[in-house]
Amino acid sequence: MPTLVRPPLDARPPWVVVINGASGRQEGEAIAGFIRDALGEAGIQGSIRLVSHAEEIPGIAEQAARQARERHGILVGVGGDGTLSAVAAAAIRAGAAFSAVPGGTFNYFGRSHGFPEEPQAAIRAVLHGELRPIQVGQVNGQVFLVNASFGLYPQLLEDREAFKRQWGRSRPAAWGAALLTLLGRHRLHRLHLKAGDQEQSMLASTVFVGNNRLQLEHMGLPEASVVDDGQLLGMILRPLGRLGLVRLAVQGALGRLGDADEVERVVFRHLTVAPGGWWRRRTVKVAMDGEQFRMRSPLIFDVSPTPLWLVAPGRPMGEPHP
Repeated sequence: MPTLVRPPLDARPPWVVVINGASGRQEGEAIAGFIRDALGEAGIQGSIRLVSHAEEIPGIAEQAARQARERHGILVGVGGDGTLSAVAAAAIRAGAAFSAVPGGTFNYFGRSHGFPEEPQAAIRAVLHGELRPIQVGQVNGQVFLVNASFGLYPQLLEDREAFKRQWGRSRPAAWGAALLTLLGRHRLHRLHLKAGDQEQSMLASTVFVGNNRLQLEHMGLPEASVVDDGQLLGMILRPLGRLGLVRLAVQGALGRLGDADEVERVVFRHLTVAPGGWWRRRTVKVAMDGEQFRMRSPLIFDVSPTPLWLVAPGRPMGEPHP
């Protein structure tokens, strides 16, 4: 069961803000200006860190999270799902409240929790938000908000980043990169999976674990609501040829992935994935919320026992529930 220890918040909690300025410093400075103006008008103190290099975000987020906790304030992440995931993980470790000014290509976290996509509106929504616990997932103890995977999907993300550098950040560019990845070469993995009392061995190209109902619904998966019931949804993609992978991607884009016989789905709270073959004891590449990491096998996917305490759009903090 989740450990529900509510972080302390002042009546007018100060903000400690971490902004990912790596993909556009001018945009980051503009959002920092919006935040300063909004906090000044509300009479709320704020401390803002504009980070120029993405690899510095986890370390800076750790320092910011401790400050937010000590000041009984809110740690606010500004950026895409990968940035928000890193800042949220720091908030969980420090026992601090977290909120977001979301951005990014798909923005599943922000949209699923009701944050406006326009930054100024999102800032106002946080000012009048309510604190509530939300579920997060883990891989080998590392937190993810939206999804985690290994196999073909991390390669897709790597190619998408290269595509963005050449063609810009957009959903058409993301889909173009995905098509090129699916038409390329990819490795199959012999796996042993254990969820509860169920065990099986199989050959697969990808293991994908979702913690975001909106994303899973967009894929057309009927089990999407399980993430609201304290569980995660795993998808294991069986071997397919290149054209079969493209067809599957189209089904996912059209919200019909639930009809695909090649995708095995499993609902769980704890899933162990042990790769076999020559790389049984090696590290594997894992993607979490769009960022890539190296992890030792076996991979253990589970629901974090500690929730993320999120200040999200809703009733103003301090207003009594009906």
